[in-house]
Amino acid sequence: MSNLFNLDGPVLQFINKIVYSVYLNILWFICCIPVVTAGASTTALFYVTLKISKNEEGSITKAFFHSFRENLKQGTLIWLILLALGIILGMDGYVLYHMRFENVFWTLCTAVFCVAAAAYAIVLMYIFPLLARFDNTVGAMFKNALFIGVRFLFCTALMAVIYFVMLLVVVRIFTPAVIFGEGLCALLCSYLLSNVLQLCQEKTEDHADAASELL
Repeated sequence: MSNLFNLDGPVLQFINKIVYSVYLNILWFICCIPVVTAGASTTALFYVTLKISKNEEGSITKAFFHSFRENLKQGTLIWLILLALGIILGMDGYVLYHMRFENVFWTLCTAVFCVAAAAYAIVLMYIFPLLARFDNTVGAMFKNALFIGVRFLFCTALMAVIYFVMLLVVVRIFTPAVIFGEGLCALLCSYLLSNVLQLCQEKTEDHADAASELL
C-alpha cells in the first residue's frame, strides 16, 4: 500500500499529471488572449501533453514556449483558416435553422451542412496534435487531419465525448472546473492519440525508406 504513495507511485504520478494539466491550461489561455495566436498555443499545449502521455515531459514551461515559437507562423495560419471556416459554418447553420422548410432542397442543404460540420470538427480535433508532432504543409495538415480522424473513428468519438463532457461540466454542473478546461482535455486526448500518431510516424518512415530504396 505504501508504494502507492511514494514519489514514483501511481497516485502521486496521477496527481502530478492533473497539476500539469491545470498549469498548461493557464499557459494555453494566456497565450490565446491575442486570439490570432490560439493555433500556436493549442499546438504547444499538445506538444507538451503528448510528451506527458509518454512520461517524457521534462521542463513543462520550456517545452511549451519552444513549440509555441516553432509553430507560431504555421499554427496562426491554420487557426485563421479554421476561424474563417467556423464563421462561415456558423452563419450557414443560423440561416438553415431559421429558414426551416419541409422540402427536398432544405433537407439536402441540411445534410451537406451536417457533413461539413462533422468534417470541420474532426479537423479541429486532430490538426493541432498533428502540427505538434509532424512537419508538413498547411494543405497536407488539413488533409491528414481529416483522413486520420475518419480512419480512427472510435478514437475520434472518444475525443469528442471528452470535449463534450468538459463543456457540460463547466456550463451546467461546476463552473470552476474551467480551471482544468482545455489542459485536461488535451492530456486525456493525448493518451488516446499517442498510439495513433506513433502508427502514423512509423508509416511515414516506412514510406520514406521505400522511396529512398527506389532512388
